Amino acid sequence: MSYSCNTTPNPSLKSTFEERKGLLSNFDVEDDGRPPRYGDEEYLGFQERAPFHKLIFVRIISVFVALTLGTAFFLPMSRSRCGEMAGRSMGSSALLSNGTHEFKRTVLIVSVDGLRADYLDRGFTPHLLDISKQGLRAKSMRPVFPVSIPLNHWSLMTGLYAESHGIVANSFWDPVSEQEFNPYNTRAGSLQPFWWLGEPMWETAGKAGMITANLMWPGPPVTRTGSKPTYLGTFEETVPLSEKLDQILGWIDLPLEVRPQFISVYEPSVDIAGHNTGPHSRLVNDTLKTVDLFAKNLQDALKSRNLTEIVDVIFVSDHGMADTSHPEWIYIDDYLGKQALDFIEHEDGWPSMGLRFSPEANTTAYLEVLLEAAKNNREKFDVYTQETMPKRYHYSHTPRIAPIYIIPKYGYALTTSVRGKSGMTKGNHGYDNRDYRMQAIFIAHGPFSSAVKALHHQSCMQNENEGWHSTLDDAYIMDPFQNVEVYNLVMRLLGVPKNLWARTNGTDGFWDRYF
Repeated sequence: MSYSCNTTPNPSLKSTFEERKGLLSNFDVEDDGRPPRYGDEEYLGFQERAPFHKLIFVRIISVFVALTLGTAFFLPMSRSRCGEMAGRSMGSSALLSNGTHEFKRTVLIVSVDGLRADYLDRGFTPHLLDISKQGLRAKSMRPVFPVSIPLNHWSLMTGLYAESHGIVANSFWDPVSEQEFNPYNTRAGSLQPFWWLGEPMWETAGKAGMITANLMWPGPPVTRTGSKPTYLGTFEETVPLSEKLDQILGWIDLPLEVRPQFISVYEPSVDIAGHNTGPHSRLVNDTLKTVDLFAKNLQDALKSRNLTEIVDVIFVSDHGMADTSHPEWIYIDDYLGKQALDFIEHEDGWPSMGLRFSPEANTTAYLEVLLEAAKNNREKFDVYTQETMPKRYHYSHTPRIAPIYIIPKYGYALTTSVRGKSGMTKGNHGYDNRDYRMQAIFIAHGPFSSAVKALHHQSCMQNENEGWHSTLDDAYIMDPFQNVEVYNLVMRLLGVPKNLWARTNGTDGFWDRYF
């Protein structure tokens, strides 16, 4: 795996392996006589700090005073006061300490591609569930339509619907640039900035002067404004999770001056297993165990560094997965006639089908035929134009969306007599984004979730079931929400000034109740 670092850290900031070991407590570190490496890039450790014993007395006195004042004022604290304190804490830019080193507020977001929301109920992810019980978990997180990988990862990263950020399908034709977008063929230019509209989290954080790191998150290495993450790990499909964990910790173990405050990580293994063998397969369950172990090891590493109240960790997925091992095939030329296939210039998306006919074709007539076919087969598929597309899809306002869109219902697959039954895997996504099989996960743990718990236990929220609830044995459950809300949460956790936030499709004030 290759790595590029857009900003070269100062070599004088490197620490010895023994110094990095000294950062850990109650944690066994295997000393192989050399610093950990990822590819050809050496991890950097912490600088030596000023003698720590001089700070201990001051901190003890501070804690004593805080506890004394807290006892005096805790009971009469009002709901608004609780919210004020939580909001100020989350937005603070002051340096924090894990007891040995200084840190800035840090957010780590990990996307596990294809991790369907109800996978967490199978019994193969005890550590993820434990993390969610310590923090927050949504019943599910709704993906953006169409439910595809690059599209939803860019929605998570920018807070925008597909019609706003321009990635409207796994593959599509852009009539403005007269180019084809195909994320699986980087030589075709799909990573060129002009495709990817909107402002990703790492660009906004960079505007606020923060160091950022991106480990394989789908998207361009450089935005249209020329912005790029400080540290960039380019995508490779088969990198083990253990190596990704090493890289994450390598970034977290950097000296303060070059340490990223925002880290985004992408893991495709669950999605790959779901496509190849279906969502109910042994391979998917085994892959869930591997991901769960990664989550445990990550959490243990943060605990051993005393960082659980400094680093906010957010686990998400882009979508779920449906069993498509035995679909009922729909041949569109059975309705249009085989001659119509000669007039289709571009066919976008999968499993939906966006159609662009050539100028000499009678597109209106073909549309009328398809609309009549959909009317007679409501249980199988729908046909829309940009004008009739359901508003809840937010899928109309860009020329990149094909003028005719056929959307199959679950259990059905679109094809032509030329293509046949090729291309369908045993598991797939791309169906109605309200379907339970398409739902994604959201789990958060760290100072954010701790503050929410404190607010709850202090009765700052009078209605326990107003959007979330908890019991001693249950996770803190949030109601389902759309993934375009995540951008604003991350900006708030990082303490980015609101005037620097990009415009998004997220709901203004959505996260207020949790702060």
